[in-house]
Amino acid sequence: MPAGYLIGVLIAAIPMLLSVRPLARSGSLGRLSWIVTCVINEWPLIAVYWVVADTALAVGQGDIGSAGSWAGVAIAAISPCAAVVLVRRSLRARPVVSAAVGAPVSAHPGRILWAPLPLVHRDVERISDISYGDAGRRNTLDVYRRRSGVAGGAPIVIHFHGGGYTGGRKSKEGRPLLLRFARRGWLCISANYQVRPAATFPDFLIDAKRVIAWARAHAGEYGADPGRVVIAGSSAGAHLGAIAALTPNDPAFQPGFEEADTSVSAFVGMYGYYGPVSTRTAGLRSTPAEYVHPGAPPFLIAHGSQDTLVPPARAAALAGRLGDVSQSAVVSIELPGAQHSFDLLRSARFETLVDGIEAFAARALG
Repeated sequence: MPAGYLIGVLIAAIPMLLSVRPLARSGSLGRLSWIVTCVINEWPLIAVYWVVADTALAVGQGDIGSAGSWAGVAIAAISPCAAVVLVRRSLRARPVVSAAVGAPVSAHPGRILWAPLPLVHRDVERISDISYGDAGRRNTLDVYRRRSGVAGGAPIVIHFHGGGYTGGRKSKEGRPLLLRFARRGWLCISANYQVRPAATFPDFLIDAKRVIAWARAHAGEYGADPGRVVIAGSSAGAHLGAIAALTPNDPAFQPGFEEADTSVSAFVGMYGYYGPVSTRTAGLRSTPAEYVHPGAPPFLIAHGSQDTLVPPARAAALAGRLGDVSQSAVVSIELPGAQHSFDLLRSARFETLVDGIEAFAARALG
């Protein structure tokens, strides 16, 4: 069997199999499953393209014909078979999201076939690395807006990246969401914040409050409405955004800018971690559920059913707690087959979820 061909088809087959069935639902094996599959689970046809090209090259070179080489072809067939399973799971997001938000959404099947990279869009401009605090690059944000301009009174969406409070950056997760909303006329903000070891809780939260305060203070310069702010977050950013949404104008988290209005109109969390984090002050609460109150803004909590880095149980628990206490809408969405980091690409599944987020935000903003 040609060694190069075998290696090529295994490179595709292994992550495809782990996307269909992870090594574990949590723990170190779950983390490994996430690392290997987070991209291919959202765009499985890239593996099919790979094995087709690899097989065509092997045929062209005359490497297919022996019994051993046909074993390689059999391994190559794993990828298209697994892709059928993964595509079907992805398309199941449509009825789930539609039922959760009470509005029709699209399946976006074209995103399964074509390159879903959310790098740029000709109708959107990005203004990069605007400072909002004193922590250097960790206190910078990017503004996304429609090139033709933002209409007066446009709503604002702020996104906080993931990274387990140890890393991450503002130009990674959530780009498809920001680009879509910017094209729709929203003013979109993606912000860095301080991370460990230089910072700890509540430093992250104070930074998030500073971003909200900055957005409100500068909204007029960009033609946006400071009274219509939606915050969103991915992974640790969802944890951060959830507590920020639940603690508007709390002076304990606004040192030096206590008078700033940091209330928001709604929150969107994607594959969030909603448990505790280490605290700087003994007894300081760092779990979003501990801040739930009747006046909480509307929440949309989306999580993957196959998230092996942060299993969906705690997200469901937060949604349940909000449902018991909050007087506002609470939308909980468990996306069939979605892994952690499902918002890296403009995949069919995530574009469908963005449809749902648009419907949710429109209702929350009235």
